[in-house]
Amino acid sequence: MNNDPRPPNLLKRSFRRCATLLFAASCTLVAACTSNSGCEARYDASPQFKGCTFQNLPNPEVMPSASGWRIWSRFIVGSKIDTVPVDPIPVRMLSTADLDALDAKANHVVRLGHSSHLFKLQGKYWLIDPVFSERASPFSFVGPKRFHKPPLTLEQLPPIEGLVLSHDHYDHLDVATIEYLALRVKHYFVPLGVRARLVAMGVPAERVTEFDWWQSGEHDGVKLTATPAQHFSGRTLTDRDRTLWASWVVQSGDQRIFYSGDSGYFPGFKQIGERFGGFDLALMENGAYDAYWPAVHMTPEQSVQAFEDLRGKVLYSVHNSTFDLAFHTWHDPLDRIADLSQAKKIELATPVIGEVLTVGKARTNERWWQGLR
Repeated sequence: MNNDPRPPNLLKRSFRRCATLLFAASCTLVAACTSNSGCEARYDASPQFKGCTFQNLPNPEVMPSASGWRIWSRFIVGSKIDTVPVDPIPVRMLSTADLDALDAKANHVVRLGHSSHLFKLQGKYWLIDPVFSERASPFSFVGPKRFHKPPLTLEQLPPIEGLVLSHDHYDHLDVATIEYLALRVKHYFVPLGVRARLVAMGVPAERVTEFDWWQSGEHDGVKLTATPAQHFSGRTLTDRDRTLWASWVVQSGDQRIFYSGDSGYFPGFKQIGERFGGFDLALMENGAYDAYWPAVHMTPEQSVQAFEDLRGKVLYSVHNSTFDLAFHTWHDPLDRIADLSQAKKIELATPVIGEVLTVGKARTNERWWQGLR
C-alpha cells in the first residue's frame, strides 16, 4: 500500500528528477568542473596536450559556458517542452541483403541514428560512432533513451573493415556496442587516449590506431585524417579531457567525406576546408545546442556557417532525432537547418533513419519530421 500523500504524477516526476541527478552526476555529456590530478597517460608529443589534459585550439571569440552546477541544476529542475517526440520516428528497416545490393564501386552512407552511421566504401563496410544501446548512458535504467530502434541489429551488421570514433562521450562511444564488435571489426581509428577505453571493452590493442589532429593513415584503400574540433571529453567526474576529440576526413576513391563529430563553431572549419579543398559530403553536428554550453555544440546557423567554411557540396545533418540531450524541441534542429539551407540554396540531406545516401548521386530531400508531434 502506498502511504505517500503526494499524487502519483508528482511521485513519478520526483523519481525522474532523482534519476536525472544520478545520471548527471555520473557522466559528462555536458560540461562540468572536474579534478585533473594524477596523470594516467602522457601525450607530450601532442601540441594539444598540456599538463595532464587535452586542450582546444585558441579561439578568442568563444562564448563561455555556464558552470557545471548551473547546468546540472537546470536539467534537474528545469522544464522541457516537446523535446521527445510523441509520434513514432519513421525508420526504414534494413537487411543484410539490402546492404549487399548497394553498388560496390560507389560510396554509401546509411543513417543509423544520432551520429551513428554505417558506410559502405567501395564494397567494404565501416562504422562511425556506433551506438546501438537503448540509452546513451553509463546505466541501463537511466539516461537519455532512444526515440527509435536502429534500422538493423548488431547481429545483422556485415563484416566491418574499420570503425572510427570522434570522442569518448556516451552518445558516441557505447560499451555494449563495442563489447559486441570487439573482435568483429578489423581495425579501429580513434583520437589520442581512446585506445585504453577500447582495450577495457575487450578490443585487442593491436587493432587500434590513435591519431592526433592532422595525422593521417590508410587502411584498405581508405585514407583517414583526424582533424580539429572544439569540444571536450570524459566519462566520469574525474577524467575530463584525458582523451582527445576530433572531426574526421574520410577519402574513398576520388570522393571526400567530412564528419564533424561534436564541436562548437571555431575557425578550424575554414582551415580544414582550405587544406582539403572541399568535400563531396559533410556530416555536420546539428542538435543538443544551448546557450548554457555555446562553446561545445553548434546552433543550426553555426552548422551552416561551418559547412560553408568547409566548402562542402552536400550538407548532411547529424546528432539529432534519436536522444533528448538539451532543451530545444526535438524537431528544432531540423526545422532551422532546412529553412536556412533553402534560403542559401544549399543542398541538404536530412535522411530518414535507415535511409541510404549514395555520395555524388542526386536525391530528393524530404522534411520527414513535419506533421509529427
